[in-house]
Amino acid sequence: MKTALIIGASSGIGLELTRQLAAQGYRLGIAARRKHLLDEAAATLPQVTCVRAFDLTQPDEARKIFAEMLAELGTVDFIYLNAGTGYQNPGLRWELEEETIRVNVLGFAALATVAWEFCVKQGHGHIIGISSVAAVRGSRIAPAYGASKAFDSNLLEAFRFRAHKSKLPIYITEIRPGFVNTAMAKADKRFWVAPVDVAVRQIIASVEKRKSIAYVTRRWRLIALLMRWMPGRIFAKLA
Repeated sequence: MKTALIIGASSGIGLELTRQLAAQGYRLGIAARRKHLLDEAAATLPQVTCVRAFDLTQPDEARKIFAEMLAELGTVDFIYLNAGTGYQNPGLRWELEEETIRVNVLGFAALATVAWEFCVKQGHGHIIGISSVAAVRGSRIAPAYGASKAFDSNLLEAFRFRAHKSKLPIYITEIRPGFVNTAMAKADKRFWVAPVDVAVRQIIASVEKRKSIAYVTRRWRLIALLMRWMPGRIFAKLA
């Protein structure tokens, strides 16, 4: 029986990951900030054997609880780092930028390092980080969000290099979603919005193939290429 630990499992992509992996027979640990939502999910899914709540704005406490979950589960084959936040913030309200940085940078890095250390200790594992197409380039209306996802992308690449050097069967997959029909999709103008179940099926398929980077849905790869190579003066009008 495979085991997966899913962070950010109370709603959206994380909750759908929990449901789909449970349907495939995985043993699951789930975590998020809102424990009552985790308990609701666990009540209907006997495959969930470990439930914890923590707040990524408190990275030291989050690391401690995360490590306890990994120890309780024992062997963990897949670790999904899915929690994150972000805002459209054209007015640069600092409280919104600060929260985004705390969760997506400090919180993400806090858990990613624990996940890496755990995989090295057990001698194998697969870490999956949910980043964003926004990691490709800066955004004038969501500055901290795009920058934080670029940090996550770079950090995951660094761990991929470490995995290669270690010679251990440790795999790192970065998932870059476009618009998915969840509460996180806050943009005023959205296109190619994927149903969450479709997006999660593609995420799981990409993980099974041990892809280094996967766009969800797949056609967002084209948008990412356009974003990367578009002249700055043109992209600035769109971002």
